[in-house]
Amino acid sequence: MSKIKIFALGGLNEVGKNMYVVEVDNDIFVFDAGLKYADDKMLGVDYIIPNYDYLKDNKKRIKGIFITHGHDAQMGALSDILIDLKNIKIFGAKFTLDIIKNQLKEDNIKTDNLIEIKPHKKINFGNNSIFPISLTHSVPDAVGYVLYTQDGAIFYTGNYVFDPTMRGSYETDIGKLAYVGKQGVLCLLSESIYAEKKGFTSPNHRISSIINETLNNNSGRILFNIFQAQLYRIQELFNEIMKTNRKIVIMGKTLESLIYNSIENGYVKFDKTRIGNIHQVNDPNIVVIISDEREKPFSNIKRIIKGYDKFITLTEKDTVIFASPVYDGMEKSYTKVLDDISKIGSNIITIPNKKYLSHHASSEDLMMMLELMNPKYYFPVIGEYRHQVANKEAALKVGMNEENIILKTNGEVATIINGELKQTEEKIKVDDILIDGKTVGDIGELVIKDRESLSENGIVIVTVTLDKQTKQILAGPEILTRGFIFVKDNIDLIKEAQNISLQVIENNIEPNYVDFNKIKMEIRDRVGKYLYEETECKPMILIVVQEV
Repeated sequence: MSKIKIFALGGLNEVGKNMYVVEVDNDIFVFDAGLKYADDKMLGVDYIIPNYDYLKDNKKRIKGIFITHGHDAQMGALSDILIDLKNIKIFGAKFTLDIIKNQLKEDNIKTDNLIEIKPHKKINFGNNSIFPISLTHSVPDAVGYVLYTQDGAIFYTGNYVFDPTMRGSYETDIGKLAYVGKQGVLCLLSESIYAEKKGFTSPNHRISSIINETLNNNSGRILFNIFQAQLYRIQELFNEIMKTNRKIVIMGKTLESLIYNSIENGYVKFDKTRIGNIHQVNDPNIVVIISDEREKPFSNIKRIIKGYDKFITLTEKDTVIFASPVYDGMEKSYTKVLDDISKIGSNIITIPNKKYLSHHASSEDLMMMLELMNPKYYFPVIGEYRHQVANKEAALKVGMNEENIILKTNGEVATIINGELKQTEEKIKVDDILIDGKTVGDIGELVIKDRESLSENGIVIVTVTLDKQTKQILAGPEILTRGFIFVKDNIDLIKEAQNISLQVIENNIEPNYVDFNKIKMEIRDRVGKYLYEETECKPMILIVVQEV
């Protein structure tokens, strides 16, 4: 009999940043290590990862990190966390590890600890074992993980849909799911993002008809914007292109490498002779595939719109199709992109989110998984809290007892002792780590607040020069502003701020001593209050006192 703890470091009450921890006695199993894209309010932040202090503190007990599939929401944090967890083993299927390996190499992180798993082949860890099962998602080689313990199986699904037409490396092994269910499932952790949607996701995740219509009704160049690694959507595009005489150009080395490797390994079927080089990007009969690489969504299309891309310029003869859904928090940015394209005059084709879905489990998919697994306990994961609640409602419809459905937020621990759920108040420290470009580590909330202040109110710099010996004022105080007011129209305001600064400096100068800290604090306080009274703005105030 075992003591089992299940909790999330990220992924609950949010979309993305998935990282789930299952402790079985002294063994720790980590499922997924994802990032979340920063919304429009996170100024300068590229992406967000979970705080993983708990893993650093307990790294000797970690048996491995098990990645379900090759999307950033599941594996995008690995480059950052492996800086501290250098020798932790990373498990994943072939396609998933190919993506991870390329990312780690770009970031100069060793790839010695990547271990390829095969679906339906058990991996033993003492009294426990991991059993991967093939599931259907928008990328090949997606798997869910069954963790076998002495008290029963714990199954983490990752993202999935049920679609019998998706075969080969996209296929769900329903037989294995049913087999695991008959053996007895202690706890099922299943995704929640589409739990509010009625019916099955399939066939509403297919967009071939829209692609076909776009190719046939638009004679000019077409820009196909998609989030990276959504290979099923790329395959749909390729299928329709093969019915025409068009060629494609792939923007970005990472995406180009991904597609070529996928063709060579049989994940994608396409005639490579139909892939042009970057110098053909301005041909009128070309389809340009654009994707973002661990950046905010729409970053690359924004560069093209603004004219910053050295290879391609958007014109009124182009058609732009957005083939991926809009992430929560990115609606404002998305609308701005559409407006900017409209100003250029290009044709825009968007895919309605309500009609065309991504490869996530809707309510009927969730209920089918519950029927196959027949778990004792059900833990909705992956999604906002309202999604988790909707997932709970789906479970109630198929007969789950409400007291056996676990709703938690990040850090809250579900404890199962000897196969029975126990009520505890234990909570693990969780937080966001904000990643800005190649910066190592968290840039912090204070930096974000400073950026917000600068963007909204600008900056005021007060400078003064003192004689090193006598401590007399040689120059200043001078006041410089950026992003605050137009100085020529506010001379009196600037002069008064200078007078206030001068008074503060003179009050804190003695023949052989200057209280620099007091000068800075008083100027910041008194000038700040004055500027707010006059302008109702709170600019950032910097004080520079130097001696010569």
